[in-house]
Amino acid sequence: MSEENFTIEMLHITKRFPGIVANDDITLQLRKGEIHALLGENGAGKSTLMSVLFGLYQAEEGVIKKDGREVKITSPNDANDLGIGMVHQHFKLVQCFTVLDNIILGVETTKNGILQKDEARKKVLALSEKYGLKVDPDAKIEDITVGMQQRTEILKMLYRDNEILIFDEPTAVLTPAEIDELMQIMKNLAKEGKSILFISHKLAEIIMIADRCTVLRRGKCIGTVKVPGSTGKELSRMMVGRDVELVAKKEDKTPGEVILSVRNITVASKLHKNNAVRNVSFDVRAGEIVCIAGIDGNGQTELVYGITGLEPLISGAITLNGQDISKASIRQRSTAGMSHIPEDRHKHGLVLDYPLSYNMILQRYFEPQFCSGAGFLKKKAIEDYSDKLIEQYDVRSGQGSATRVRSMSGGNQQKAIIARELDKNPDILIAVQPTRGLDVGAIEYIHKQIIAHRDAGHAVLLVSLELEEVMSISDRILVMYEGEIVGELDPKVTKRDELGLYMAGAKRNTGFRGSGRFSDNASAEVSRESEKEVSLGGKE
Repeated sequence: MSEENFTIEMLHITKRFPGIVANDDITLQLRKGEIHALLGENGAGKSTLMSVLFGLYQAEEGVIKKDGREVKITSPNDANDLGIGMVHQHFKLVQCFTVLDNIILGVETTKNGILQKDEARKKVLALSEKYGLKVDPDAKIEDITVGMQQRTEILKMLYRDNEILIFDEPTAVLTPAEIDELMQIMKNLAKEGKSILFISHKLAEIIMIADRCTVLRRGKCIGTVKVPGSTGKELSRMMVGRDVELVAKKEDKTPGEVILSVRNITVASKLHKNNAVRNVSFDVRAGEIVCIAGIDGNGQTELVYGITGLEPLISGAITLNGQDISKASIRQRSTAGMSHIPEDRHKHGLVLDYPLSYNMILQRYFEPQFCSGAGFLKKKAIEDYSDKLIEQYDVRSGQGSATRVRSMSGGNQQKAIIARELDKNPDILIAVQPTRGLDVGAIEYIHKQIIAHRDAGHAVLLVSLELEEVMSISDRILVMYEGEIVGELDPKVTKRDELGLYMAGAKRNTGFRGSGRFSDNASAEVSRESEKEVSLGGKE
């Protein structure tokens, strides 16, 4: 195929960081109107390659061509001038600005030095309506959910009328219905002649939407294949270099005593006057994985904040191993046996400018093994402990324990948090979107670790938007809708479409009582309904 048929060519790109070659002689060619997937393990160099294309990094070697002509992209402004837009895995949003202000930032319309927002607001609302990306233009970024921030990023790119669209893990925080909508949006954009580069770890999505796929492994290009006709197993083998178990395996286990008890808790909302969590009760027992499922924005975030101490309770009580922790500090909850894998790893999980070693002991630095009686940190002990976790959990970083966490890939940042929280051997592990942004090999490993933690007699409270994850590793599913638990379901007899109905508020399980056991009414309802093939639109 001749050069003029490629809208973007990245030829022999090499990008180095201290201690690591992130991109090693990579060539990627994007056709006009094509959806081209970029697949690879965490730290394989996918986001780095796209950051080179978007002007956030400059490559040491190689050239970039746009429509057959060599171009220099030294900043995101250069990329935007060339019609290249990017939705980042870690959002580039100003927290104290509104949604509208973030979307128009850098391309503002002014008159006599005064911002003219009326036309911008109309365009944003029109794009929001056209593409099904519902946002509140006047909400501040710091007050909205991660899913809403994702929509803001997508609208920011669409607002600029870009021709080449880079989506870096765009579905990581979206619900199944939102993912289907986004897939359709991407198809429509491609039909309009826009060219899309799509970074994803989700093989099913790549197979569903991509025309071609380029696979990276440890900074090198393994090859580019046509997606139609390829299977998830083949692509995962190219990515990881071995066969991967795509479905978690676990044995049935009888739950033991109650570890975490939540009783009638109510948590306020920052977005509106109504409370985000309203009178919620449930138990999590030893030896079980309980999953809170629901569409993003229905109170799951605030529920976790209330349980972990990030937000105060308006009312209700929480006990851990029979001890009331309703008003306990975050450290007190941690030392009492609670671990928390947070939804937002940058905001609540890591200190980005600390080295990896210090991040590994953030909640344990005061323990005698890491701190002397005089209050001085034991640097060698901390580094040795960090090195052990890095090896055990395959956390990839250019300079090992000395690596600044900010420079690591999102997936490896996530693995560092999971290593830290699981190694505390907590009585209750609260895991929110634990595999967000992880590749299939890492997901397989993390699922095994969570199941092993449950098998060791501990309790796990999982909050996930991934239906495959919910159905695969949960022992019990609690569905949240508009701040309330509306159903308790058994994943062994519940079908995806039925779960979707509960998540959308179309069904309620009147037999739910939050005790950690299925009531007769609930089990009967689940059994009856699971025999039917039901979709979100009704009966097929």
